[in-house]
Amino acid sequence: MIELLPPGADHVVALRASGRVSADDLQEAIDAVETLKKTHDRISLYAEIDEMRWMTLSAILRDLGYGLTQIGDLAHYHRAAVVTDRHWVRPLATIESRLFKPLEVRVFDTHHKDAARQWVSQLPQAPQSAEPDRAAG
Repeated sequence: MIELLPPGADHVVALRASGRVSADDLQEAIDAVETLKKTHDRISLYAEIDEMRWMTLSAILRDLGYGLTQIGDLAHYHRAAVVTDRHWVRPLATIESRLFKPLEVRVFDTHHKDAARQWVSQLPQAPQSAEPDRAAG
């Protein structure tokens, strides 16, 4: 099951995955991402992986298919915070962070949920202008 959570920032899609994840569950999350992409140049993702046991085959295929469609659209993504105590997630997150630049992926232990929410809520800073400091002259 995938449950949409309060995002904490208007550019964030937040969710919790637990139990069995079906293709319909996954589609709800995909729809939330696509809706947010229509109103924000950069979005971030917050995901709690709780007691997720498995994904159905149709969910795996939908996830893979959607992921492949996003390769040309990666400029829309900023950060992904994954909150879990499941150790198998860390290597996957590391691979995703390296493969899908500019998306930055970090894994947080469950007792660091607040830090994960704070990190994922930050948007990239606009470059500072190179105006000379008038007070120094």
